[in-house]
Amino acid sequence: MNLIADILLVAGALGAGFYCFILARRLNRFTDLEAGVGGAVAVLSAQVDDLSKALKSAQSAADTSAGSLGDLTNRAEDVARRLELMVASMHDLPDQKAEPTEPPNEEPVFVRHPKAGGAR
Repeated sequence: MNLIADILLVAGALGAGFYCFILARRLNRFTDLEAGVGGAVAVLSAQVDDLSKALKSAQSAADTSAGSLGDLTNRAEDVARRLELMVASMHDLPDQKAEPTEPPNEEPVFVRHPKAGGAR
């Protein structure tokens, strides 16, 4: 009976050892930096860094554009105020009605066209 128990104990130990060996190989492949999850994590980390840089540059460009747009808006408001003043001052001018001028009393002159057969 002790012999059977020892054989089963050795078989269990060998099975557990073989199982640990296979798990160790799988874990090495899993954490491989080029092909496994480690590589994927490294690539994702690099992409996060690139996106952070792109976000910072986009924010600085947006800030610059917002400042420029604010300046242009202020200039446009100033010009609008000046135009309103000019239009208001135009209403203060006296009306200048044009005096009707008489057209010259001339008879129409008829010119003979070279291809026409006669005078009109």
